[in-house]
Amino acid sequence: MKYCKKCVMPSTRPGISFNSDGVCTACCNQEKRKEIDWNERWNELEKLCEKYRGMNGDGYDCAIAVSGGKDSHFQVNIMKNELKMNPILFSVEDNFPMTEAGKHNLRNISEQFSCNIISIKPDRAVQKKLMRYMFETYGKPTWYIDRLIYTYPLIMADKFNTPLLVYGENVSYEYGGADCKETYSAREILSNGVASGFDDEELIREAGITKQDLYLTKAPEQAVFDRLEPIYLSYFLNWNSFDNYTFAKEHGFRDLTGEWDRRHHIENFDQIDSRAYLVHSWLKYPKFGHASATDYASRMIRYGLITREEAIELVKKHDHDLDPLCVRDFCEFCGYTEKEFWSIIDGLYNRELFEKDDNGNWVLKEPLWKK
Repeated sequence: MKYCKKCVMPSTRPGISFNSDGVCTACCNQEKRKEIDWNERWNELEKLCEKYRGMNGDGYDCAIAVSGGKDSHFQVNIMKNELKMNPILFSVEDNFPMTEAGKHNLRNISEQFSCNIISIKPDRAVQKKLMRYMFETYGKPTWYIDRLIYTYPLIMADKFNTPLLVYGENVSYEYGGADCKETYSAREILSNGVASGFDDEELIREAGITKQDLYLTKAPEQAVFDRLEPIYLSYFLNWNSFDNYTFAKEHGFRDLTGEWDRRHHIENFDQIDSRAYLVHSWLKYPKFGHASATDYASRMIRYGLITREEAIELVKKHDHDLDPLCVRDFCEFCGYTEKEFWSIIDGLYNRELFEKDDNGNWVLKEPLWKK
C-alpha cells in the first residue's frame, strides 16, 4: 500500500490517484480551491437560481436531497435564506433504528428553515433481501439505500417540476474517486461508485426480488434527465465539513455527544442517523485497508486542523475497530447471529492487504504507522 505524503489516504481507495510528489488527488484539489474566486462562483449560482426562481408561481422552484445531517442544514439555508428559493426537500430513510440525534435533526431542518420534507421508507422486506445478498456477495450491504438516495430525488424532482435539484458535495472531486472532475453538474452522479448500478437479472435471480422491486433504483430516462439540472453545491462554495457542522450546531443540529461514543469514528457528527448503516462504510476497511477514521483524519489534515502525525495515531487506534452497537443493530435487522456476521466479514478481507497475526486477528501487512 502507498499512502499520500500529505494526508493519510492509501492508494487502495477506489479511483484515487497520486501525483509525482506522492500527493493524492483530494489533497491536490483542496489546494486548487485556494485559487478560486468564490465571489465569481457565487454569482454563477445566483444566475442559475434566477433561471428557476418562481417558475411554478407560488409552488416550489427547486429541490434539495437531504438526510438531516450537518450538510443538509447548510444546503437548505443557502438555497432558502441566502438565495430566496422555495425548496421542496426529499429524503430516504433506511428502516434501521434511528439514533435520537438522527430523529431530532430531520425534524429540526423542517422547523428551523420552514420546509416541507417528503421522505420514503423503502420496502422493508426488499431491503432485507438485498442487504443480505449484497453483504454476503460484494460487501456492500446498503447498496439499495445508497442507490435510492441518488435516484429518488431525481424521480421526485421531475414529478414536482423542480428541475433545479441540489446535492451537497461532489464526493469524487472532494475526497478522491474515479469520477474526479471539477464541475457543478451532477448529471453523472449515478456513476460515482457509491450509487453505481448492478445487473437487474442477477439481483432478481439471486436475491429473490422482482423487477418491480427495483423500480425506484432506476435512473430516469434520458428525456427526463434532459429536463433536470442536478447540481453540486460544493462547486459554488468553499465547502468544508467542519464549517458546515459549526453552522448546523448554531441552528439546532444535534451531534452524538452524550448519546454514543463510536469506537471506529474520530468525530461525532457525520453519518449519525443510524448505527446499522455504518457497517457499510466500515467495510472499506477489510476490502481496502481504510475506513472512516482515515477519511476524516485526511479531511482534518487538509483543513489544517491536525498534523499528519496526529492523524496516524487516530487511524491506528480507530479505523479497524467497528463499534459493537453497529454490529448489534445490523444483525438484528438482517437476521444474522453475530457469529455469522463475523464469519462473513472474515471472507471479505483482502488477502493482498491483510494477514492474520498469532492471535488470529487480521492485521495490515503495510500499515500507515510503519511506513
